[in-house]
Amino acid sequence: MFSYFYVINICVIIVFICLFFITRRTNQRWSKINDYLGKVTTTVDSIRYGNLTTKIEKIEHPTYQNVTDSINRMVETLNDREKMIIEYQAELMRQNKLLESVINSLSDGILIINENYDILRATPKILKWFGIKGKDIIGKNVLDFIQPVNEENITISKLNNTEIFIKHTPTNNFAITAQPLSSLEKKRFVLIIKDITTEKEVENLKEDFVATLTHDLKVPIVAAANMIDLFLARKFGEISDKQTFALETMKASNNSLLELVQILLETYKLKEKGIQLIKEDIELNSLIKNIVAEMQPIANAEKIEINYIHPKEKYTINADAMQLKRVIKNLITNAIDHSNTKKPIDIEIGEITGFTTISVIDYGQGISQEDIKMIFNKYYSAAKKLRKVGTGLGLYLSQQITQAHGGEIVVTSEENVKTEFCIKLPQ
Repeated sequence: MFSYFYVINICVIIVFICLFFITRRTNQRWSKINDYLGKVTTTVDSIRYGNLTTKIEKIEHPTYQNVTDSINRMVETLNDREKMIIEYQAELMRQNKLLESVINSLSDGILIINENYDILRATPKILKWFGIKGKDIIGKNVLDFIQPVNEENITISKLNNTEIFIKHTPTNNFAITAQPLSSLEKKRFVLIIKDITTEKEVENLKEDFVATLTHDLKVPIVAAANMIDLFLARKFGEISDKQTFALETMKASNNSLLELVQILLETYKLKEKGIQLIKEDIELNSLIKNIVAEMQPIANAEKIEINYIHPKEKYTINADAMQLKRVIKNLITNAIDHSNTKKPIDIEIGEITGFTTISVIDYGQGISQEDIKMIFNKYYSAAKKLRKVGTGLGLYLSQQITQAHGGEIVVTSEENVKTEFCIKLPQ
């Protein structure tokens, strides 16, 4: 019995000894885990506060080492990304400085405003023209500094090369254009202000020069025309057939020159005063007959016939007879100049819904689609392609006169087949 209890006591003692060693080993292990977790926590805190140079020291334990390597690789990756971000930021700053330098060196002034016309940003040109320094301009209303030339109020959507005065710089002329910044959530607008003082001065000098020159040219041309008429009327005695032919040629050239001078004068008047119309009821058939009779001698010089296709019904419109005659004569002259064949020029009258039409058709070289887009532009001329004299103002003036009547001139052409200029006038 004694031996039995003795064995039990020995077993209990052994169990306690084993538990002691197991507990001790477990505590050591938990201590190592706590130390490791402490290192991990310290490293994570360092990363959080921007220190990407911290790393966890290697631990000779397979489980811990895998975690350590993963954290260290993450730190290295973050460090590399931070360097890339710093490089990108530096490049963006360089690009921003370059862009700002380019914008500031522009001759135009640039503003950014909101929908309430408050200034958000402005270039140095604007500061100079507005007479204000640095950031003092931010938040100011742009309308406190500018005033449109021809309007009382400014609407952002209508600002397209609009002439304005800048109150602090009253001796200069300016033009303003607005563009919305549609990519932003809030409404923002870019205003581009251009100093057009030099352009205005040059334009005025040019217009004054043209007006003076053409006015002075017209007097001797008219005098020469009257003298040629006197010679042809045998007021100074008989003349031979050859002299008659020469005088007729001189008269035709003189008339072309007079028409050119007249177009220059009319274009100048158009810019200064607009087109003044004196409307009356006009019977088109009679008007066009008279124009054809007047233009046929000019066409004869090019051996071209002008065919007027008489309508059965009468067409009466309310228009300025003199101005409409100028338009039709110019279109016929244009057809004669650009017809490289001897085929006739056709003139037709018709109507479409709401409009009476007058068409001048030639069967010459035609006009390319590219040129059709530009032929009514001021000073554009296709005459140089045929080595002919022309300013390009004739078609420009004709379109302006037609539009003043509430109509338009429409062009259709097929190269080397035919070209049709159609005058549309409201009924």
